[in-house]
Amino acid sequence: MTEFRDRVDAGRRLAERLEHLGDEDVVVLGLPRGGVPVAFEVARRLRAPLDVIVIRKLGVPHQPELAMGAIGEGGVRVVNDQVVRMAGASEAELDAAQRRERAELEARVERFRRGRSRVPLTGRTVVLVDDGVATGATARAACRVARAQGADRVVLAVPVGSPDSIADLRRVADEVVCVQEPEFFHAVGEWYQEFSQTPDEEVVELLERAARTDRG
Repeated sequence: MTEFRDRVDAGRRLAERLEHLGDEDVVVLGLPRGGVPVAFEVARRLRAPLDVIVIRKLGVPHQPELAMGAIGEGGVRVVNDQVVRMAGASEAELDAAQRRERAELEARVERFRRGRSRVPLTGRTVVLVDDGVATGATARAACRVARAQGADRVVLAVPVGSPDSIADLRRVADEVVCVQEPEFFHAVGEWYQEFSQTPDEEVVELLERAARTDRG
């Protein structure tokens, strides 16, 4: 197993594994923030539009790290019925969690897109890209939100991931592409030589560069 130099290197190596999608009507969606530099390289290789998928997980009351659902743009809400039953959460508690997270979701959308419209997903192949998968909870929620927003096919693509989580995600996405699935996996960052936090400004710049390329 070899490390990636940084997210750009990871994106280029991941893009090589996705060339079979070149003939499809593809939209590449990066999970902010660290997934966007990876997704930028994938979108460039596939000559596909780039956007972000902004989601917020809905935490179980008194146990917010456990997601009972997620929300996305366009009023989309997906619910994990099994977790809701296990936690005994009511519809009122789901609604309250949604109200809390909706404001943060809208603030993030405005921060990253700067007023640009969301790229429509209806009937298209959506390639969801992150810089890696540990537990898979965010990727799972993103797959469900993309489908609820009209994606015809959902491909999850990451440079590195936990083998157990990647196996679980194959049941949620139509296709999962992962460059490296190390047997001894502890954290995404250990598979990168350089893994500093991606600032909001970099996300905005990459999205604007991709939008200019599409217009050009």
